[in-house]
Amino acid sequence: MDEKVREKARNAIKSILETAGFSVNTLEDPFDLAERENEYLMVLCSNDPGEIEEYNSASYRLMREGQEITYKKLLFSLNTSIRAENCILWGSDEFIRYSGEAELYKILDSPMALSFSDGEREHPGISTASPVSRGVPAAQEEEPTGMVISHLPIRVQKQAAEQIARIQGQASLKFMPYWLYSYQSSGEQVYKEHRVPFDSEGSGGINAINGNSMNADWKAVVEAAVPQGAEIVQSRLTRDEAMEKVVAGVIDGLTQKIRIKQVIGDAISYEERVMKPDKKNIALQMQQVYIPIWQVRGKKIVEVNANTGEVLAEPMDEGVEIF
Repeated sequence: MDEKVREKARNAIKSILETAGFSVNTLEDPFDLAERENEYLMVLCSNDPGEIEEYNSASYRLMREGQEITYKKLLFSLNTSIRAENCILWGSDEFIRYSGEAELYKILDSPMALSFSDGEREHPGISTASPVSRGVPAAQEEEPTGMVISHLPIRVQKQAAEQIARIQGQASLKFMPYWLYSYQSSGEQVYKEHRVPFDSEGSGGINAINGNSMNADWKAVVEAAVPQGAEIVQSRLTRDEAMEKVVAGVIDGLTQKIRIKQVIGDAISYEERVMKPDKKNIALQMQQVYIPIWQVRGKKIVEVNANTGEVLAEPMDEGVEIF
């Protein structure tokens, strides 16, 4: 990458690391040093194979107040052909993932959970990070999978949810049932010279525990296995009950009250008439989907939407609504 691109990359990586609680400063061009408590990262952004090979194989000695410090090497590169066995390697996928998460945590004004621990013994002067991990946070490492269901993807991991909850406690993953629906309404009513059409369509989701409506990015729903050990909460609202509730809501939303003025001689009268769609003219499609929820139990229960990072107003079993 040219120097202009390298500078942009360094600033972007610095922003991600600072959101995760690191302080980042220039060590010696083109290297940066990120520090968080007693954790150190030497950072290089490069696409050059020769520069990367030198960085990967070299043993640098970093000193702090006369003491040699233990550190790891972080390499950001868009060169997909390179290998760097002694580095934590971030490519375009990792950059997109972590930069997106960093922006979310900036919005939430919360530190981003990002760990570079890989369980291996560290040594002064050389990084021991496994290239297989590619810098994946410990809480996001691949787990055995469970049942395949339709659900919104998990974008907030356990450690992050515990930080967002702001209480001391362990988080457990639950999948909350929703009925996802779409409807099409047609038909009309005519009374005297008044014509009221009922052409409409829409979609949404209702909580299969308490029947409350919820807006979400339902287009993001995936058909995939959930993590092993996650709890899949059973519905209390049946499909038929949910359909009745949706249809009643559509009818109520499209119902109109019209007022008709009549003049007979010197007398003026008004007639009110309620015009509503016929239930048979409402076509409804419905399927069950799930929203992942981190339930953090401490002195109290705090629940965090694992898709959006939002804190839920009340515990799931008491009726969940999002602030």
